[in-house]
Amino acid sequence: MASRSPTLTLVVVFVAVYLVELFVGLFGVPKSAFALATPVTLRPWTLVTSVYAHGSVGHLLANSVGLVLVGLVLERRTSRERFHLFFLVTGVLAGLAQVWVTGFFGAGVPVLGASGAVFALVGYVLAGNRVSDTVLSAVPLSGRAQLTVFVALAAVLTLFTAGRGIALVAHFTGLLVGLLAGRAHLLRP
Repeated sequence: MASRSPTLTLVVVFVAVYLVELFVGLFGVPKSAFALATPVTLRPWTLVTSVYAHGSVGHLLANSVGLVLVGLVLERRTSRERFHLFFLVTGVLAGLAQVWVTGFFGAGVPVLGASGAVFALVGYVLAGNRVSDTVLSAVPLSGRAQLTVFVALAAVLTLFTAGRGIALVAHFTGLLVGLLAGRAHLLRP
């Protein structure tokens, strides 16, 4: 089943990467070897590994549950390739935003986990469905006004996830990118 479902494939990848993290940890390799941090050019592989790696079992489970809840819905509307590419690209963008913005304010902390990409999937589902199309078409909002609504929605939903050690910039970025991509129906085959 995982071979057909990009969502379930990603859950398997999360678990496999976490097991690799644990295994290499036995040899002294820290989890930070998988985490995205600035300057990105020092460890460019972390652009990818940071999206699939997780800091703990709880972190892995939380992202996996979120992914399954929204991914199984969205994967039916797109191809496997588009789903995986969207997940990776939005995860990388969210991670970059997190490390750059927090670094700008002096609190740059390495980031890992799939939550930015999961939030992008949530944003896509919210903005890329028939009900949203109908509502947004019926309400005469300019592109700038729609962007303002999306930024406000992303900010409010992001605040609901606030907590210690939570990558809020990544959540916000993923959600906003997902909302914009959903409105543009980028995942339609």
